[in-house]
Amino acid sequence: MSKVTEEGSPVDDEPDLLDDDELDDDELGDPDLLVPASPRWRRRTAIEMIASGTLGLVASFVLSIEAWQLAGNGSAVFSCDINKVISCGAVARTWQAHLLGFPNAFLGIFFETIVLVLSVSMLSGVRFPRWIMLAANGLYSIGLFFALWLFTQSYLVIHALCPWCLLITFTTTLVWAGLTRINVRDGHLPAPAGMRRFVAGGYDWYVTGAFCLLIVVLIVLRYGAALLA
Repeated sequence: MSKVTEEGSPVDDEPDLLDDDELDDDELGDPDLLVPASPRWRRRTAIEMIASGTLGLVASFVLSIEAWQLAGNGSAVFSCDINKVISCGAVARTWQAHLLGFPNAFLGIFFETIVLVLSVSMLSGVRFPRWIMLAANGLYSIGLFFALWLFTQSYLVIHALCPWCLLITFTTTLVWAGLTRINVRDGHLPAPAGMRRFVAGGYDWYVTGAFCLLIVVLIVLRYGAALLA
């Protein structure tokens, strides 16, 4: 229903509906997918992204400092050099830690800064254009692929784990999941009605949690008691 201003012009007080041309028949019959996500739904995702991005930024700063220390002293020992399995130094001395010719931590600072700007803005109620959200999602897809590749290198090739690197793996996964969640819910990413309904209900959080748990289980199964030796 519309309201009328003092000047006599109508004002629509209903939330903006999605364009029918962008929806399939199933979506047209689902009222939950015809309206924008609630502010509470958006705030929850934005807060998760802020927390994840902040932790990732801290980890990236720590790794960048360690990289500078290692450059000045190749035999430097760090606080996270606990044993043969848990060792930041062992990972930092490999070529994988400088894949592009400089410490990977610098990339982490770049990525996390971007997500913090986006997530804080979204928490404040800002709605970014589709191209910005898709660009951020694409950028973080690259970041997630890179983080998972580094994890597999540590897990299968280097045979040592860096706690700060693992933290970045988890935070990058959470940030990517948050961006994808919003883009699917807003229709920026093409997805069937079932997928959008799944995301709108918050069930994708369980998938993200299960994926992070899988990483933990893989680490425990492979190294077991050696993690505490």
